[in-house]
Amino acid sequence: MITRTVCVIGGAGFVGTHLVTHLAERGWSVDVYTRHKQRHRGLAVLPMVRLVEGDIFDSSFLRIAFAHVDKVINLAGILNESKKGDFDRVHVDLPEKIMEAAVASGVSQVVHTSALNADAHGGASRYLCTKGLGEEKVHSFADRIKVATIKPSVIFGPGDSFFSRFARLLPWSPGILPLACPNARFAPVYVCDVVKAVVHILDNKTSNNQRYELCGPVDYELRDLVEFAARTIAVRRRIVGLGPALSRLSARLLQWFPGSPLTMDNVLTMQTDNLCASDGFQALGISPVSIESIVPSYLGLETKNRRYSAYRSVARHE
Repeated sequence: MITRTVCVIGGAGFVGTHLVTHLAERGWSVDVYTRHKQRHRGLAVLPMVRLVEGDIFDSSFLRIAFAHVDKVINLAGILNESKKGDFDRVHVDLPEKIMEAAVASGVSQVVHTSALNADAHGGASRYLCTKGLGEEKVHSFADRIKVATIKPSVIFGPGDSFFSRFARLLPWSPGILPLACPNARFAPVYVCDVVKAVVHILDNKTSNNQRYELCGPVDYELRDLVEFAARTIAVRRRIVGLGPALSRLSARLLQWFPGSPLTMDNVLTMQTDNLCASDGFQALGISPVSIESIVPSYLGLETKNRRYSAYRSVARHE
């Protein structure tokens, strides 16, 4: 059996961890690039996984690292900028460097991650504009290398930053939770379904220059999703939706908080429904699962573990 080698850029993140684990279990040799190997020991113990220390923004490092790689998956992306120019650096410059290095090194295929509503010239936010520019850069190489792009709606699953974030926030809210952009629409997609889509694309020897929009089976307003999270962790809260003006004001304030829980660019992004215009899962022969069948299995457990940790912390100080 010939061992296939794939590099996963962003392999230590939420989606990346699930994808790397799945690929290793299927017999792929997986390289994960990181600046700090010691921070990702959970990946290092997986068979067939190799942590490679280096700077993914360095073109020469990428060319050398790709020399023995068959395929490359780019999961790198950010929702907020720490400083001006970060969106361009991660969403535009990095994909171009990856494609140039992949062509130079003889990589056979690149799978890129973009976003629904990504539009280089008409995106509603800097996030969507830069995602669109990066997507254009990647597909401009389609005559030289096999490429495909996935465009998922908000992704959920164990360790996510969506339902898990609301589950952390809700118990601390004082009876009510003000919610910016309550009518923004999403079709949440399970991380393992996204992983299946990527693996299917890797295994497909014929398709090239394809874009796959990936959505869950049901679309919801943001208010519905927060209320679902509250019911799941058995917390009763009144969700108070903020109108456009208050949503913008909230973003202007919260973008200065640690971790930037909400920014003006986030608000602009949510002005466009995060829904699929085409069914990428159907094209790949995958039936996506619902939030109701997955989220309770991990959200309730995470909440229970947090309460237990809080109890242990209090007990130690008594």
